[in-house]
Amino acid sequence: MRKIRIVVAALLLLGLCGCGKSVDRGWNGLTQTGSMELQYAREFQVDYYEGDYARITIEGDQYLLVPEGKTAPDGVSGDVAVLQQPLDNLYVASSSAMDLFLQSGAIDRVDMTSTSAENWTIPEIQEMVTSDDITYVGKYSAPDYEVVLDEGCGLAVENTMITHSPEVKEKLEQLGIPVLIERSSYEESPLGRVEWIKLYGLLTGTLEEAERFFQKSVQQVQTVEENTANQETEKPTVVFFYFTSSGYANVRTPNDYISQMIDLAGGSYAFSAADLGDQGSRSTINMDLEQFYAAAKDADILIYNSTVEGALS
Repeated sequence: MRKIRIVVAALLLLGLCGCGKSVDRGWNGLTQTGSMELQYAREFQVDYYEGDYARITIEGDQYLLVPEGKTAPDGVSGDVAVLQQPLDNLYVASSSAMDLFLQSGAIDRVDMTSTSAENWTIPEIQEMVTSDDITYVGKYSAPDYEVVLDEGCGLAVENTMITHSPEVKEKLEQLGIPVLIERSSYEESPLGRVEWIKLYGLLTGTLEEAERFFQKSVQQVQTVEENTANQETEKPTVVFFYFTSSGYANVRTPNDYISQMIDLAGGSYAFSAADLGDQGSRSTINMDLEQFYAAAKDADILIYNSTVEGALS
């Protein structure tokens, strides 16, 4: 009799703690089947569920990707943004994401941008914006909402700059347009940034092509690493910088992705942590010109970053 009581008690405990499959209803009533394998990216996560549904998590924000021909399950939490496939007429305000849409074969899904034609350096994108195949809708902080709405925008892809203009995100969502804030710039590894192509491939149904491009990129980097590891000559020192309008030299910190790319390519980034002092979590730092000159005057290669203040005259 005592053994029977013990078995019954154990079964009750399983039910109370949710360990039994009978009470495991999963996330929003969905049953998880797996997760996207990520090699380098740490700033997003994708979980797969029965019925080809997927949950995307980006710094606490959650999105439910609903496959074409299906609807979101009843009772989906109100703080979950629903992304209904097919996702067309995309507004990609994040310029860094645009090239990944191009490389994943999904550029035909992009209809709008917040970067004007003259400011694009990717020839294919510049041509598309010039010919109005991709419409320039104004700066990310002040888009033409009427155009965005008229184009039937299915998703707005913003970078974290949008957090400085929260009213824009709020307005887009009021218009029924889901907003995804990508955080690729926070990836520690350069290949972590590239791996965001998998997310865009998933959203647009071009995941296989996106994965092929990513693996090709990994192989290219590994080949360069092998070659530079075997180089017999001393690594050239490299400075990556620009002059600010207030008279400082802006440089990358040693842990920034560009500094890492210089090292991956066979160079040696000229500025050490000792040169720059306490950086916290910053990716760039301003140096006065005397300090900059003292550290940079003997560098072998100078790379001027013209994307912020423009090119030198």
